[in-house]
Amino acid sequence: MSLRNGPIETSSPPRISVLACGVLEEEVRHFSRETSQLVSIRVMESGLHDNPEYLRNELQRNIDEIEAADNCDAIALVYGLCSRGTENLRTRTCRLVMARAHDCITLLLGSKERYADFQKTQPGTYWYSPGWNKKMNVPGKDRFEKLYRQYLEKFGEDNAEYLVKADKEGLDSYNCAAYVDLGVGDSEKESRYCRDCAQWMGWDHVRVQSDSKLLRDLLCGRWDEQRFLVLEPGETFRFSLDDNVIKAVKYEEEK
Repeated sequence: MSLRNGPIETSSPPRISVLACGVLEEEVRHFSRETSQLVSIRVMESGLHDNPEYLRNELQRNIDEIEAADNCDAIALVYGLCSRGTENLRTRTCRLVMARAHDCITLLLGSKERYADFQKTQPGTYWYSPGWNKKMNVPGKDRFEKLYRQYLEKFGEDNAEYLVKADKEGLDSYNCAAYVDLGVGDSEKESRYCRDCAQWMGWDHVRVQSDSKLLRDLLCGRWDEQRFLVLEPGETFRFSLDDNVIKAVKYEEEK
């Protein structure tokens, strides 16, 4: 049966193992309560995407372990392309499912179309969420005070001030801090933190009410062709230059 022509149709719901980025851990664990289909949830270190090749290797290692240990029909990959660090992943015995997403912001916003619209109309937006606030050292007072202490210890006062200034200048293309509100965790506290960061950076601040359906459907096995790519064993995916974001290709061992 082809999985490229619409939603999966099976006699029983698929048993799903989840492999998720730590940035989305709180949302994944929250919405996973809605389904009894999940076999397991594995959460990866959030900073892995800083090194795309290392991210790919660690994800593949965990996929292999899941296939060996879990009696699952599919692995739901709660990632985007992440600087193409997730390309060339594959399974050997079960399906591999991924949302059509450049990065995790698509999963937070609810659709690739909404993310593309923000990229077009508000290109200077830096995104905040519970996971990003806690784990990703988002721009704001806490980030730069931490950096200053690290640089001071390693390089001395003058160099520390210079390096912090350079880090700030690297964010000159941004002018707005946007908190993505999925109603998970303490939204008021996390949104205030985003606002405080924006004020410290001299940016605008917005709170974006989001749609959890994309993430919930990924976790629950509602995988239509428009929003998801479902790979069979022996297939992998590559970046697609069209609105589909990713496309299926036959897996070939890298030489």
